[in-house]
Amino acid sequence: MYSFPPSQCKSRAPAFIQILISIIYFIQIGLALKKLFEEGVVKREDLFITSKLWNDHHAPEDVPEALNESLNDLQLDYLDLYLIHWPVRVKKGTNNNPENFVTPDLPATWGAMEKLHDAGKARAIGVSNFSSKKLGDLLAVARVPPAVDQVECHPCWQQTKLHNFCQSAGVHLSAYSPLGSPGTTWMNGNVLKEPVIISISEKLGKTPAQVALRWNIQMGHSVLPKSTNQERIKQNLDVHDWSFPDDVLAKFSEIKEVFIIYAPSNLSNTLMRIKHWYLLMIV
Repeated sequence: MYSFPPSQCKSRAPAFIQILISIIYFIQIGLALKKLFEEGVVKREDLFITSKLWNDHHAPEDVPEALNESLNDLQLDYLDLYLIHWPVRVKKGTNNNPENFVTPDLPATWGAMEKLHDAGKARAIGVSNFSSKKLGDLLAVARVPPAVDQVECHPCWQQTKLHNFCQSAGVHLSAYSPLGSPGTTWMNGNVLKEPVIISISEKLGKTPAQVALRWNIQMGHSVLPKSTNQERIKQNLDVHDWSFPDDVLAKFSEIKEVFIIYAPSNLSNTLMRIKHWYLLMIV
Protein backbone atom coordinates (compact mmCIF):
# COMPACT_ATOMS: atom_id res chain seq x y z
CA MET A 1 0.00 0.00 0.00
CA TYR A 2 3.01 2.30 0.31
CA SER A 3 2.64 3.84 -3.14
CA PHE A 4 -1.12 4.48 -3.00
CA PRO A 5 -2.31 8.09 -2.89
CA PRO A 6 -3.72 8.81 0.60
CA SER A 7 -7.18 9.44 -0.90
CA GLN A 8 -7.30 5.79 -2.00
CA CYS A 9 -6.24 4.19 1.27
CA LYS A 10 -9.67 3.99 2.89
CA SER A 11 -11.37 2.58 -0.19
CA ARG A 12 -8.73 -0.11 -0.72
CA ALA A 13 -7.95 -1.13 2.84
CA PRO A 14 -10.73 -3.78 3.15
CA ALA A 15 -9.26 -5.67 0.20
CA PHE A 16 -6.07 -6.52 2.07
CA ILE A 17 -5.56 -9.42 4.45
CA GLN A 18 -2.18 -8.19 5.59
CA ILE A 19 -1.18 -4.52 5.69
CA LEU A 20 2.52 -3.80 5.49
CA ILE A 21 3.72 -0.44 6.73
CA SER A 22 7.21 0.99 6.92
CA ILE A 23 7.85 4.36 8.50
CA ILE A 24 9.64 5.59 5.37
CA TYR A 25 6.52 4.85 3.31
CA PHE A 26 4.33 7.06 5.49
CA ILE A 27 0.72 7.45 4.42
CA GLN A 28 -2.42 8.10 6.40
CA ILE A 29 -3.28 4.47 7.05
CA GLY A 30 -3.94 5.24 10.71
CA LEU A 31 -6.97 7.32 9.79
CA ALA A 32 -8.23 4.62 7.47
CA LEU A 33 -7.83 1.93 10.12
CA LYS A 34 -9.59 4.02 12.74
CA LYS A 35 -12.54 4.57 10.40
CA LEU A 36 -12.74 0.88 9.52
CA PHE A 37 -12.74 -0.11 13.18
CA GLU A 38 -15.32 2.52 14.15
CA GLU A 39 -17.66 1.53 11.32
CA GLY A 40 -17.35 -2.15 12.12
CA VAL A 41 -15.97 -3.02 8.68
CA VAL A 42 -13.20 -5.05 10.26
CA LYS A 43 -11.98 -5.85 13.76
CA ARG A 44 -8.43 -5.20 14.89
CA GLU A 45 -7.92 -8.87 15.69
CA ASP A 46 -8.83 -9.77 12.10
CA LEU A 47 -5.90 -7.80 10.68
CA PHE A 48 -2.24 -8.75 10.72
CA ILE A 49 -0.28 -5.51 10.76
CA THR A 50 3.46 -5.35 10.22
CA SER A 51 5.94 -2.49 10.41
CA LYS A 52 9.71 -2.25 10.15
CA LEU A 53 12.61 -0.71 12.03
CA TRP A 54 14.57 1.58 9.73
CA ASN A 55 18.36 1.64 9.44
CA ASP A 56 18.95 4.83 11.41
CA HIS A 57 17.16 3.53 14.53
CA HIS A 58 19.31 0.47 15.27
CA ALA A 59 20.73 1.84 18.52
CA PRO A 60 18.97 0.01 21.38
CA GLU A 61 17.63 3.24 22.86
CA ASP A 62 16.16 4.22 19.47
CA VAL A 63 14.27 0.98 18.81
CA PRO A 64 11.31 1.67 21.17
CA GLU A 65 11.15 5.25 19.89
CA ALA A 66 10.74 3.99 16.33
CA LEU A 67 8.03 1.50 17.28
CA ASN A 68 6.12 4.09 19.28
CA GLU A 69 6.19 6.44 16.29
CA SER A 70 4.71 3.70 14.11
CA LEU A 71 2.03 2.91 16.69
CA ASN A 72 1.13 6.59 16.99
CA ASP A 73 0.95 6.98 13.21
CA LEU A 74 -1.27 3.91 12.92
CA GLN A 75 -3.32 4.73 16.03
CA LEU A 76 -2.70 1.23 17.36
CA ASP A 77 -1.70 -0.30 20.69
CA TYR A 78 0.39 -3.11 19.25
CA LEU A 79 1.79 -4.58 16.06
CA ASP A 80 1.38 -8.19 15.05
CA LEU A 81 4.90 -8.26 13.62
CA TYR A 82 7.86 -5.89 13.85
CA LEU A 83 10.86 -6.46 11.59
CA ILE A 84 14.41 -5.18 11.38
CA HIS A 85 14.21 -3.81 7.84
CA TRP A 86 17.84 -4.44 6.83
CA PRO A 87 20.94 -5.86 8.55
CA VAL A 88 22.45 -2.45 7.84
CA ARG A 89 22.91 0.58 10.10
CA VAL A 90 23.39 4.26 9.33
CA LYS A 91 23.89 7.27 11.57
CA LYS A 92 20.66 8.47 13.13
CA GLY A 93 18.85 11.03 11.02
CA THR A 94 20.92 10.36 7.90
CA ASN A 95 20.25 8.70 4.56
CA ASN A 96 21.77 5.57 3.05
CA ASN A 97 24.76 7.15 1.37
CA PRO A 98 27.89 5.06 1.93
CA GLU A 99 29.55 7.68 4.13
CA ASN A 100 26.73 7.31 6.67
CA PHE A 101 27.15 3.57 7.22
CA VAL A 102 28.29 2.44 10.66
CA THR A 103 29.02 -1.06 11.88
CA PRO A 104 25.76 -2.68 12.99
CA ASP A 105 25.42 -4.37 16.36
CA LEU A 106 22.59 -6.75 15.53
CA PRO A 107 22.62 -8.60 18.88
CA ALA A 108 22.11 -5.29 20.71
CA THR A 109 19.39 -4.18 18.31
CA TRP A 110 17.70 -7.55 18.63
CA GLY A 111 17.83 -7.31 22.41
CA ALA A 112 15.81 -4.10 22.19
CA MET A 113 13.36 -5.83 19.84
CA GLU A 114 12.96 -8.65 22.38
CA LYS A 115 11.99 -6.13 25.07
CA LEU A 116 9.22 -4.79 22.81
CA HIS A 117 8.01 -8.35 22.38
CA ASP A 118 8.09 -8.88 26.15
CA ALA A 119 6.01 -5.73 26.64
CA GLY A 120 3.36 -6.91 24.18
CA LYS A 121 3.87 -4.01 21.81
CA ALA A 122 5.06 -6.41 19.11
CA ARG A 123 3.27 -9.75 19.21
CA ALA A 124 6.03 -11.24 17.05
CA ILE A 125 9.43 -9.98 15.96
CA GLY A 126 11.53 -10.84 12.94
CA VAL A 127 13.95 -9.64 10.31
CA SER A 128 13.98 -8.68 6.65
CA ASN A 129 16.65 -9.06 3.97
CA PHE A 130 18.80 -11.33 6.15
CA SER A 131 20.97 -13.93 4.44
CA SER A 132 21.17 -17.42 5.91
CA LYS A 133 24.50 -16.46 7.51
CA LYS A 134 23.13 -13.28 9.06
CA LEU A 135 20.07 -15.18 10.27
CA GLY A 136 22.18 -17.98 11.70
CA ASP A 137 24.40 -15.53 13.57
CA LEU A 138 21.32 -13.90 15.09
CA LEU A 139 19.73 -17.21 16.06
CA ALA A 140 22.90 -18.11 17.94
CA VAL A 141 22.44 -15.20 20.37
CA ALA A 142 18.69 -14.57 20.35
CA ARG A 143 16.59 -15.18 23.46
CA VAL A 144 13.44 -14.81 21.36
CA PRO A 145 14.18 -16.29 17.93
CA PRO A 146 13.02 -14.29 14.90
CA ALA A 147 9.66 -15.57 13.73
CA VAL A 148 10.05 -14.35 10.16
CA ASP A 149 12.66 -13.46 7.56
CA GLN A 150 11.02 -11.33 4.89
CA VAL A 151 13.00 -11.29 1.64
CA GLU A 152 12.56 -10.90 -2.09
CA CYS A 153 11.50 -14.32 -3.34
CA HIS A 154 9.83 -15.47 -6.55
CA PRO A 155 10.31 -18.16 -9.22
CA CYS A 156 13.17 -16.19 -10.79
CA TRP A 157 14.94 -15.71 -7.44
CA GLN A 158 14.02 -18.80 -5.46
CA GLN A 159 16.23 -18.32 -2.38
CA THR A 160 16.79 -22.08 -2.13
CA LYS A 161 19.62 -21.89 0.41
CA LEU A 162 17.68 -19.50 2.64
CA HIS A 163 14.47 -21.53 2.21
CA ASN A 164 16.22 -24.69 3.41
CA PHE A 165 17.87 -22.89 6.31
CA CYS A 166 14.61 -21.30 7.46
CA GLN A 167 12.86 -24.67 7.35
CA SER A 168 15.55 -26.29 9.47
CA ALA A 169 15.61 -23.38 11.95
CA GLY A 170 11.85 -22.96 12.29
CA VAL A 171 11.84 -19.44 10.82
CA HIS A 172 9.00 -18.53 8.46
CA LEU A 173 10.06 -17.14 5.09
CA SER A 174 7.84 -14.32 3.83
CA ALA A 175 8.18 -13.18 0.22
CA TYR A 176 8.03 -9.56 -0.81
CA SER A 177 8.05 -8.72 -4.52
CA PRO A 178 6.64 -12.20 -5.22
CA LEU A 179 5.85 -11.07 -8.76
CA GLY A 180 9.28 -9.57 -9.28
CA SER A 181 9.22 -5.84 -9.77
CA PRO A 182 6.91 -5.11 -12.72
CA GLY A 183 6.52 -1.41 -13.36
CA THR A 184 9.88 -0.41 -11.91
CA THR A 185 12.78 0.96 -13.94
CA TRP A 186 15.61 -0.01 -11.60
CA MET A 187 15.13 -3.76 -11.16
CA ASN A 188 14.76 -6.75 -13.42
CA GLY A 189 11.02 -7.33 -13.20
CA ASN A 190 10.36 -9.93 -15.89
CA VAL A 191 8.96 -12.72 -13.70
CA LEU A 192 5.55 -12.53 -15.36
CA LYS A 193 7.21 -12.79 -18.78
CA GLU A 194 9.26 -15.87 -17.89
CA PRO A 195 8.46 -18.55 -20.54
CA VAL A 196 8.12 -21.36 -17.99
CA ILE A 197 5.59 -19.36 -15.98
CA ILE A 198 3.64 -18.41 -19.10
CA SER A 199 3.58 -22.05 -20.22
CA ILE A 200 2.28 -23.22 -16.83
CA SER A 201 -0.34 -20.47 -16.71
CA GLU A 202 -1.67 -21.48 -20.12
CA LYS A 203 -1.73 -25.15 -19.17
CA LEU A 204 -3.64 -24.55 -15.93
CA GLY A 205 -5.83 -21.67 -17.07
CA LYS A 206 -4.33 -19.29 -14.51
CA THR A 207 -2.69 -15.89 -14.85
CA PRO A 208 1.12 -15.67 -14.72
CA ALA A 209 0.76 -13.73 -11.47
CA GLN A 210 -1.31 -16.52 -9.92
CA VAL A 211 1.29 -19.07 -10.99
CA ALA A 212 4.11 -17.03 -9.44
CA LEU A 213 2.19 -16.52 -6.20
CA ARG A 214 1.12 -20.15 -5.97
CA TRP A 215 4.74 -21.27 -6.31
CA ASN A 216 5.71 -19.32 -3.19
CA ILE A 217 2.69 -20.58 -1.27
CA GLN A 218 3.37 -24.18 -2.26
CA MET A 219 6.93 -23.73 -1.02
CA GLY A 220 5.46 -22.80 2.38
CA HIS A 221 6.09 -19.06 2.12
CA SER A 222 3.64 -16.26 2.76
CA VAL A 223 3.41 -13.69 -0.03
CA LEU A 224 3.08 -9.91 -0.08
CA PRO A 225 1.89 -8.87 -3.54
CA LYS A 226 1.01 -5.25 -4.27
CA SER A 227 -1.55 -3.97 -6.72
CA THR A 228 -3.72 -0.89 -7.18
CA ASN A 229 -6.10 -2.77 -9.49
CA GLN A 230 -9.14 -4.30 -7.77
CA GLU A 231 -9.51 -7.12 -10.30
CA ARG A 232 -5.86 -8.12 -9.94
CA ILE A 233 -6.20 -7.98 -6.16
CA LYS A 234 -9.04 -10.52 -6.42
CA GLN A 235 -6.96 -12.69 -8.75
CA ASN A 236 -4.03 -12.53 -6.34
CA LEU A 237 -6.25 -13.91 -3.58
CA ASP A 238 -7.47 -16.79 -5.75
CA VAL A 239 -4.43 -18.98 -5.20
CA HIS A 240 -5.42 -21.19 -2.28
CA ASP A 241 -7.89 -23.79 -3.57
CA TRP A 242 -5.65 -25.32 -6.21
CA SER A 243 -2.06 -26.54 -6.42
CA PHE A 244 0.61 -27.68 -8.85
CA PRO A 245 0.94 -31.41 -9.51
CA ASP A 246 4.46 -32.71 -8.98
CA ASP A 247 5.37 -32.70 -12.67
CA VAL A 248 4.37 -29.05 -13.01
CA LEU A 249 6.14 -28.03 -9.81
CA ALA A 250 9.32 -29.62 -11.15
CA LYS A 251 9.21 -27.23 -14.12
CA PHE A 252 10.18 -24.32 -11.88
CA SER A 253 13.66 -25.81 -11.55
CA GLU A 254 14.15 -25.06 -15.26
CA ILE A 255 13.97 -21.31 -14.65
CA LYS A 256 17.35 -19.61 -14.84
CA GLU A 257 17.60 -17.52 -11.71
CA VAL A 258 18.96 -14.00 -11.92
CA PHE A 259 19.56 -11.24 -9.42
CA ILE A 260 19.90 -8.17 -11.58
CA ILE A 261 19.57 -4.59 -10.41
CA TYR A 262 20.02 -2.03 -13.11
CA ALA A 263 19.72 1.72 -13.39
CA PRO A 264 20.35 4.47 -15.94
CA SER A 265 24.00 5.43 -16.37
CA ASN A 266 23.50 8.71 -14.53
CA LEU A 267 22.63 6.82 -11.34
CA SER A 268 26.13 5.58 -10.59
CA ASN A 269 25.80 6.70 -6.96
CA THR A 270 22.71 4.52 -6.61
CA LEU A 271 24.60 1.52 -7.98
CA MET A 272 27.51 2.16 -5.60
CA ARG A 273 25.03 2.28 -2.73
CA ILE A 274 23.46 -1.00 -3.84
CA LYS A 275 26.89 -2.64 -3.95
CA HIS A 276 27.59 -1.37 -0.43
CA TRP A 277 24.30 -2.78 0.83
CA TYR A 278 24.80 -6.13 -0.84
CA LEU A 279 28.24 -6.60 0.72
CA LEU A 280 26.93 -5.63 4.15
CA MET A 281 24.04 -8.07 3.92
CA ILE A 282 26.00 -11.17 3.00
CA VAL A 283 28.98 -10.91 5.36
